[in-house]
Amino acid sequence: MMRFDRFARRAATVVVAGLIAAAFAGGNARAASWLEKNLYLSGPNYDGDVPACESALGTISDRFETKEGRFWNSNLQILGYERVRQVAFSPWARGTIPRRFCTAVAMVSDGRKHRVDYYITEDGGEIGATWGVTWCVVGFDRNMAYSPACKMARP
Repeated sequence: MMRFDRFARRAATVVVAGLIAAAFAGGNARAASWLEKNLYLSGPNYDGDVPACESALGTISDRFETKEGRFWNSNLQILGYERVRQVAFSPWARGTIPRRFCTAVAMVSDGRKHRVDYYITEDGGEIGATWGVTWCVVGFDRNMAYSPACKMARP
């Protein structure tokens, strides 16, 4: 009897999933109604308010130190920055999320200078409440997330 109950539940789940899929797949696609557009599917409302390149440097320094210590058992720190400049602002199609691409040279506690590529994203922070920063220090992309040589953090 217990086997039949499991079978019945699985069969019911498959039938319900099929009905849901048919409801979304069937028919022609239609445009959003006035109600959908104006009340809950309004789309992105970006105003291009992205802070200057210098405003992200403290965040990058803190996160670099945390990443090196926590994941790579290293006590490296960024001691300072020079040649901070903007590379591009929203270089892609109109209507995409505004981003300010920047580069700088960081003095790291290993005694060497390393290029830092980063971008600041409007509404890219915690739950979209503030701006966010994505960064990569050349030579310290140990997990190769922005490989090769931090290229994926540039426009």
